[in-house]
This record gives sequence, structure tokens and C-alpha cells, in this order.
Amino acid sequence: MKIKSPDFENNGKIPAKFTGDGQDINPTLLIENVPENTKILVLIMDDPDAPVGLWVHWLVWNISPETTEIRKDSIPENAIQGKNSWGKNNYGGPMPPSGTHRYFFKIYALSESINLQEGATKQEIEKAMEGKIIEKSELIGLYR
Repeated sequence: MKIKSPDFENNGKIPAKFTGDGQDINPTLLIENVPENTKILVLIMDDPDAPVGLWVHWLVWNISPETTEIRKDSIPENAIQGKNSWGKNNYGGPMPPSGTHRYFFKIYALSESINLQEGATKQEIEKAMEGKIIEKSELIGLYR
């Protein structure tokens, strides 16, 4: 399984329009080679370089395993969003207070669905995923 973006290379700079300094919309993400027995996909975007510790930018689950593209400024049909570190159920773009930060877009293929309501936290999602992860891939973007 692989996650990539036509908007930036792995370990490359995320364009400003996808950040809090720009339009604050999610970049296009492409998903390839999803394992056959996948029931759902889960996407977690976070920043481990935040001064307060790990900062969660975006949580999306209930993504169909047939999904090959998450278009910019959108979420897949029937997908559910969780609570980011701003306390909102949406994408929050990079906007580091200082220095260059790494932003991890992680896609997980799960063998079973997870039963969580909109607004679930990263901790709740990770707990629900325990023992169900078939495969994982990540894309790293840099900003500032």
C-alpha cells in the first residue's frame, strides 16, 4: 500500500495553500495497492515536532478501500472526521510557530470496521484500530 500526493513529494515542502498561512485546505492524496481484505481505511495527519508535543491536524476514517484519491479540500463519501488538536472535526493545515516541522499523513488498512462517532479523538481511533491493522503507509511533508 502506498500514499502519495501530486501536490508535494515525500519529504518535500507542502505548498502554502494547504497550510494555515494559505487556504487551509487538504492536499490531494493518492492511495495505491490497498490489500484485498481491507474493510476500511483510516487517515491520520499529525505533527510530532510541535512544541507542546504531538499535534493532530486531521483524522478521517470509514474510508472505502476502493478509494484511490482524496481530492483537495474534500473528504471521501461516507467518511467520518475526528477531533483535531484545535478541537474541530476537520482538516487543520500546518502553521508551525517556528522552524520547519514534519507532517505525517498516515494511511491504515483495517481488517474490520471501527464503530466511532464523529469527533472521536486520535487516542480513541488508535484504540479502536488495535489488532485490526493489515498494512500502513505514510507520506511526510515539510512546512516552513
